[in-house]
Amino acid sequence: MEALSSIWLFSVFPLTVFHSSAGEICAFKIHGQELPFEAVVLNKTSGEGWLRAKSPIDCELQKEYTFIIQAYDCGAGPRETAWKKSHKAVVHIQVKDVNEFAPTFKEPAYKAVVTEGKIYDSILQVEAVDEDCSPQYSQICNYEIVTTDVPFAIDRNGNIRNTEKLSYDKQHQYEILVTAYDCGQKPAAQDTLVQVDVKPVCKPGWQDWTKRIEYQPGSGSMALFPSIHLEMCDGAVSSLQIVAELQTNYIGKGCDRETYSEKSLQKLCGASSGIIDLLPSPSAATNWTAGLLVDSSEMIFKFDGRQGAKIPDGIVPKNLTDQFTITMWMKHGPSPGVRAEKETILCNSDKTEMNRHHYALYVHNCRLVFLLRKDFDQADTFRPAEFHWKLDQICDKEWHYYVINVEFPVVTLYMDGATYEPYLVTNDWPIHPSHIAMQLTVGACWQGGEVTKPRFAQFFHGSLASLTIRPGKMESQKVISCLQACKEGLDINSLESLGQGIKYHFNPSQSILVMEGDDIGNINRALQKVSYINSRQFPTAGVRRLKVSSKVQCFGEDVCISIPEVDAYVMVLQAIEPRITLRGTDHFWRPAAQFESARGVTLFPDIKIVSTFAKAEAPGDVKTTAPKSEVLEEMLHNLDFCDILVIGGDLDPRQECLELNHSELHQRHLDATNSTAGYSIYGVGSMSRYEQVLHHIRYRNWRPASLEARHFQIKCSELNGRYTSNEFNLEVSVLHEDRVSDKEHVNHLIVQPPFLQSVHHPESRSSIRRSSVVPSIATVVIIISVCMLVFVVAMGVYRVRIAHQHFIQETEAAKESEMDWDDSALTITVNPMEKHEGPGHGEDETEGEEEEEAEEDMSSSSGSDDSEEEEEEEEGTGRGRHGQNGARQAQLEWDDSTLPY
Repeated sequence: MEALSSIWLFSVFPLTVFHSSAGEICAFKIHGQELPFEAVVLNKTSGEGWLRAKSPIDCELQKEYTFIIQAYDCGAGPRETAWKKSHKAVVHIQVKDVNEFAPTFKEPAYKAVVTEGKIYDSILQVEAVDEDCSPQYSQICNYEIVTTDVPFAIDRNGNIRNTEKLSYDKQHQYEILVTAYDCGQKPAAQDTLVQVDVKPVCKPGWQDWTKRIEYQPGSGSMALFPSIHLEMCDGAVSSLQIVAELQTNYIGKGCDRETYSEKSLQKLCGASSGIIDLLPSPSAATNWTAGLLVDSSEMIFKFDGRQGAKIPDGIVPKNLTDQFTITMWMKHGPSPGVRAEKETILCNSDKTEMNRHHYALYVHNCRLVFLLRKDFDQADTFRPAEFHWKLDQICDKEWHYYVINVEFPVVTLYMDGATYEPYLVTNDWPIHPSHIAMQLTVGACWQGGEVTKPRFAQFFHGSLASLTIRPGKMESQKVISCLQACKEGLDINSLESLGQGIKYHFNPSQSILVMEGDDIGNINRALQKVSYINSRQFPTAGVRRLKVSSKVQCFGEDVCISIPEVDAYVMVLQAIEPRITLRGTDHFWRPAAQFESARGVTLFPDIKIVSTFAKAEAPGDVKTTAPKSEVLEEMLHNLDFCDILVIGGDLDPRQECLELNHSELHQRHLDATNSTAGYSIYGVGSMSRYEQVLHHIRYRNWRPASLEARHFQIKCSELNGRYTSNEFNLEVSVLHEDRVSDKEHVNHLIVQPPFLQSVHHPESRSSIRRSSVVPSIATVVIIISVCMLVFVVAMGVYRVRIAHQHFIQETEAAKESEMDWDDSALTITVNPMEKHEGPGHGEDETEGEEEEEAEEDMSSSSGSDDSEEEEEEEEGTGRGRHGQNGARQAQLEWDDSTLPY
């Protein structure tokens, strides 16, 4: 407050004067202690004076003052004691206030919690104060919400209320600023914060769960709801049932299963051999499915009511015997039309003339029917012929696995592992024997008779996969369960840790889990342990929907509280894709004799199969702008087939083939098929197993004389072609002996020293040896040879026998080593100096020639006891010994003519 600096003007009453000189007022005296006032005489004669403040006056310290004042005259003497004083007068002073202070709130912030959906008269009250002393300035006359666009209002007393119903889903919390005004309209120095939390209405339901759950392939079992709990709003329950359902019907054939071929899956599950795949992947050998609509990722065949496939003769035997099995995956919806026609899945009917169905599998009015007409050569009586099953799953547009086990006259259907007996069996007469050929078809039935032109009829509408037939054997329940088992599903991490009183149950595919209990806490802990698992190394990426429904029973009531469903989904992430690489020697040479041998030529002795995946290199501490490099890490997984293809024309079975010992396959649990187009190894096995088998693939050719080279190609696969390797190409060349000799002569001409004269090279080997000798030296050699003729004749027989034994040993050694040393790139030359160094060398060569002539004479003299084939073999042996041993011992050396000296 501002202090009073002015003096109030006042008059005093007349005083009684005792002396003649006492007519004036000389002073005023205020009685009181430490009063901030003083009185000053203005007019002594009239007695007027001022009452003024000696220091600032603050209303907030003291609002009013009351004191006594007296007036004094001038008196008769110089001392004040002689002055006369008036009577005492009481003075009352009130201090007038100034609006000096702004309002302040008692609390810096306010907080309140409200429940959604309600209108409150007062959520909370804010309060401000003012330090001014007067009622005008010390009172708060108004409050105001500063924050705009909020559903709140405030009255003059500071009560805050909501103007509309609040929603927790719309906004969980509101923060607003409030100010205050005193009656002098001075605002608060600082606004206050008001926080209003909106609490949802207590609704029973599951809390603290995540809608999207990501699953990394290879992570095993992963908890789905690790923090979930049920809010019951203090309601008492007697029992609780939880149903968790994993919806995978749009993944593959109903769930994530192995995508190997049907034969490989049958072998993995331990099924008996002899399965015939009626819907194989289109290929040169199985081309009857080439015209069908195919989903290549899962080998699913879609039939639109206009397609059918003829199975070639010889694929399925005519007599299936009294025991056989038919298996298939089928997805089928309601048939169009009021009276639906038969939709044929599999049909064996007359090819021409008549229209008899010998056996068939079809759908009619959402019923699965199997027809089996026995031949007349058996008992001529009524026999069970049609077996009917009526199931809702046949027309639910979902994938189901069907197995029909026939042990005539009993036929049993397995659907998704459950057993179903036919609800209707009708009898019929046997079929009379005839010589009419039969036609087996898929997706429609062949009508060969009773029509102008044979055609397909009774088309199927739906999808089929893995349609197989196994004559002569029935499948066991264990194998059937394995074949239709899913590789993904629900699981419980720790069964032993489940609370007491918890009951649980899985369906066969583990896509549905039912849990029951009477304690909410135990139910919460049990649901927190429910997990998702996918055991495939390369699972199918995508969404799997997950729903959790609850049923609560209160005491004395059936169902008392409705709990909303949990609607979540599992996102299976993309698996790391492997890079399958084949490496090895891609070109080598082998002599023609090895192609003719019993073992042939090993094609892939050093083949290696490696699978890697790219992994981003972890960034280092040093910052760089260069792109991140990839690190290849090796991974292990299975293969399901490797094809060895013949490139450049099929094999001629009259003179060549590919061979592999069956023991190499069986001990590694693999199978193979061989044809003129190549060799196919199939079956689920490790990469090392396939390596070992490929190491033993051999190629034989009985007539390699006209063969220059053969080209082969290998390509391997995992998951039925989902991941494929590179195409490894191999070229195998044939080394012919005459061409090797020609190559030696050419090299001889190239490196012939300039100081030697050129000589003519005739075609035969003997003339080559003779023409390379100087005439003068030949004369000396002939004379010496005549002298030693007797000795040569004596030693001839001995040398022939030794040479023959030596050739046998070399042949056996060559078989053992299989010509692993590839010397095709070596340049071999004849050193002419060995023939012209001196007479000694000439004599040795001439002796060798004469010895050969003597040997030939002796062979001709004893030829009456041998056949012509033996003579040819003897000649070939002599040529081989002389061409190989003689050349390597005396005529071959490294070609160093191009080396600098």
